[in-house]
Amino acid sequence: MFWTGKDEKPTIFSTVFEGEVMSKSSYLLVSQLCLIFGFSSIFGSIAIWFFTGGTDSDSKAHAERLGLFIGLWAPTLFTLGNYCARAAEKED
Repeated sequence: MFWTGKDEKPTIFSTVFEGEVMSKSSYLLVSQLCLIFGFSSIFGSIAIWFFTGGTDSDSKAHAERLGLFIGLWAPTLFTLGNYCARAAEKED
């Protein structure tokens, strides 16, 4: 169990520290989704930068900033996917 007493309710910290958060199939699913969304972030940022840029400098700067913002999601998603893949391997 996640808690020790009858009156004590489980918290998010007790479930995380016990290590019983997700099953192996859930970890693998999250890992695959993070990989897909990471690559989508890269291609989406390039598409946004290329297609939303206008003729004036303000719209080009806005398209560049938006493309960079979306492109910066990729490393986070890849790292989270790698973590979930390793966690799924530990479940064996």
